[in-house]
Amino acid sequence: MAAPLTGLTAAEVAERQARGRINRQISESNRTYGDILRENLFTFINGVFAFISVILLFLGRPGDVAAIIVVVFLNAIISIVQEIRAKRQLDEISLLTRPRVKVLRDRQEVILDPAEVVEGDILLLEPGDQIVADGTVVGDGQIQVDESLLTGESDLISKHAGDRLYSGSFCVRGAAAYVAEQVGEESTAQQLTAAAKTHHHKLTPLQREINLIIRVILALAVFLWLLVLLSLLVRLTTLQMSVQTAAVVAGLVPVGLYLTITLTYALGALRISRANVLVQQVNAIESLSGVDILCLDKTGTLTANALELHSWYALTDTEEKTKAALATFTASVSAPNRTIVALSEAFGGSPQPLRLEIPFSSTYKWSAAAWQDSEVFILGAPDVLFKSEDLSPAVAELLQRGRQQGLRVLLFARSRSDPQWDERQETPLLPPNLEPLAVIWVGDRLRPQSRDVLERFQQAGIQIKILSGDHAETVVALGKQVGLDAGAIAISGAELAAMDDPSFDQMAEKATVFGRITPEQKAKLVTRLRALGHQVAMIGDGVNDVLSLKQANVGIAMESGSAITRNVADIVLLADSFAALPEAFREGQRIYNGIQDVTKLFLVRVFSFSLLCLVTVMAGRAFPLLIKHNSLLTLWGVGLPTLAVAFWAVPGPRPHRSLIRSLLHFVIPATLSLALLAIFMYLGVLARELTPLLEFFQGRFDPTLLNGREVLSELGQSVAIARTALVTTLMLASLCLVLFLKPPHPTWVGGAPLVGNWRYVAVVLVLLAAFLIISFSPTLRAVAELEPLSGWLWGLIVLIVFLWVILLRTFWRYRLLDRFLGVDLS
Repeated sequence: MAAPLTGLTAAEVAERQARGRINRQISESNRTYGDILRENLFTFINGVFAFISVILLFLGRPGDVAAIIVVVFLNAIISIVQEIRAKRQLDEISLLTRPRVKVLRDRQEVILDPAEVVEGDILLLEPGDQIVADGTVVGDGQIQVDESLLTGESDLISKHAGDRLYSGSFCVRGAAAYVAEQVGEESTAQQLTAAAKTHHHKLTPLQREINLIIRVILALAVFLWLLVLLSLLVRLTTLQMSVQTAAVVAGLVPVGLYLTITLTYALGALRISRANVLVQQVNAIESLSGVDILCLDKTGTLTANALELHSWYALTDTEEKTKAALATFTASVSAPNRTIVALSEAFGGSPQPLRLEIPFSSTYKWSAAAWQDSEVFILGAPDVLFKSEDLSPAVAELLQRGRQQGLRVLLFARSRSDPQWDERQETPLLPPNLEPLAVIWVGDRLRPQSRDVLERFQQAGIQIKILSGDHAETVVALGKQVGLDAGAIAISGAELAAMDDPSFDQMAEKATVFGRITPEQKAKLVTRLRALGHQVAMIGDGVNDVLSLKQANVGIAMESGSAITRNVADIVLLADSFAALPEAFREGQRIYNGIQDVTKLFLVRVFSFSLLCLVTVMAGRAFPLLIKHNSLLTLWGVGLPTLAVAFWAVPGPRPHRSLIRSLLHFVIPATLSLALLAIFMYLGVLARELTPLLEFFQGRFDPTLLNGREVLSELGQSVAIARTALVTTLMLASLCLVLFLKPPHPTWVGGAPLVGNWRYVAVVLVLLAAFLIISFSPTLRAVAELEPLSGWLWGLIVLIVFLWVILLRTFWRYRLLDRFLGVDLS
């Protein structure tokens, strides 16, 4: 008889606390508020805008600096609010699921927070309790634990005196005590998650390409600034003209593009939150749309950490009589495991007082029960209850059929004799003359709609790979249930460990099922798949999945999983809503398509304005547009339309080529033609307005009509009218580009496929009406620094823009750029 357990004294607890031997817990959220602020404020893009702000301050444009600061902070605030909201929601989930532990101190049982446990504490376990520190079982108790969150294996493991227990596992049945030996950072769970303590902000491929585009635009702006400076030094332009042009060049860097992208991400996160999806990284949903390999754990991800009855077959007695015995057996067991729970749910039944019970143990792999005046009924593994030669060929065939399907096969039997005990081994012995009553097939309970979800992903061209700690054959059979190819390649962790790097990479791409693999192997698989050019999403729920979640492009966790898994994931499926994944994938496509369209409009505006600037500066002239004109065109022609484009974006397959190449088909023709249109209109109107002055200087105009001051006045007026004509032309052309980007009717199809959404037409008409109001209102026109245009000039502008629309559509429809370059850009 073991000595009674007493636990630590108050003095011993205080001494261990003083030495720091306490069970420090991982923070409920790895990301602090400071981390979130730093990640969203100190970015490359914000650095670019800071540089632009310095230039604008030097040019004496504090108002433009204020506008940039507002945009940058609005962008940061949107991201920060979203990520703080996600952090708080996760902290609330962790608080609700945070375990309490029962500890023995000074011979008294006390309930504590896990962080109050110290090294040497005696902790008491009952079914459902979580093991919060590594230790050793002490005393006479015996339990079965579920270590699936650590190992990925779903089998229960028996533990008794002297056996090791690991933090992160759970007591499923039985009762025992254990002494805490490795606490805090020394525990298994915390060592496995050490690599997850540092959060790294991951950029999506789209974000990296957007950053590249902004770098190119910044380089272009620097080149134009140097060109303006050179023109000033050689006295081609005045200081006032140079400052004006330099300020406009600073406005070419697309601040609005960055803000629109952030708004698109936030809108996507809001939409998908209605489907029980919590987004921790605002870019995660967009990144999901580019995934071509989906890796997922089996236990707790595909399956729901529960079993269910698949089918059963009566062998000896009638089905009704056998079912009644099974119902009573499963309802009467005092400490049901997951198998008994599944059978009890299926058969129902009323519990009976037991005269004999032998609980199930993985050591002997069977359980027994008998109630008053009944025979002994036994449920267990077929190969333990009977030798193969003792079973009829029909029964052997039934057993083999279940194994081939990856099901757990059980036999239900009876005996007229009671089991005996082996005193030396302290294990029960099977009674003689067992009679088989039924074959029972039990399988893992799949999460609702998991088959449908995986089928939809496969139809979208996404490879599915299952990474599990269970045996590969078991996982293959489960894979068949969820629709994976029957000929899928399966491999074990031991086989992977024996491979060199090239063979490992080859198998990582070819195999579908990976069984008996370690957490480190999971992470290596994800890392190598990414190195081979794949975009990988990883779904997991346990501590054993943390490293692979960190390595994936998109880490997805289940709400019911471990707290650290939720914390490191980019997306958390609340209520374990596995069925929400396809909707999240579609939302990612919507975000990607919206950002791609928005980028097209911004690039056309930036590059066409850059060409216009280049031509005018080289000609020794100031940029023809004033700051207010540039702002008006940016807001009306790009900013407001792109908000509508992003809001009404629709899902669709992502192009296989890069974003930059996919933009060329639309951007290059529109940029070149719009720049030529702007130069033609500005110079043409300017020449028309300056004709009287030229005649004056050539002596063909009556000199009595003008003096020197009037000449300068007329010259300024002519330039102002030419500028207004240019603004009007660019405005009409920019609004037409919106219709080319989102064609509401086949007439507009050329640069993009038909969408048939007439809401874009409504947006264009509203913006056009607003511009016309500004143009014809003397007060608003004066604020915008525009001049009144004559009727014939309005007619000319409309005609020229109409001809430009026809020309541009023809250019797109006949794919002239593609033919010239010899490539397919569509």
